[in-house]
Amino acid sequence: MAEIIKLPQLSDTMEEGTVAKWHKSVGEQVNDGDLLADIETDKATMDFDSISEGTVLHIVAEPGTTIPIDGI
Repeated sequence: MAEIIKLPQLSDTMEEGTVAKWHKSVGEQVNDGDLLADIETDKATMDFDSISEGTVLHIVAEPGTTIPIDGI
């Protein structure tokens, strides 16, 4: 079963984040704790780590895309 990954709130003041870089590609295996992406917030660039395991099926937000918290 596919799981949709949503952008969590990575800091107390964060309202949205911009994908700076993906560290996983479509078709790649992901394990719990793997680094998925670098997310630029209003104050810093943060690591976005996986909280589940599986295979990347699709990437919706390309680098440079700004996503609201809980956005896909």
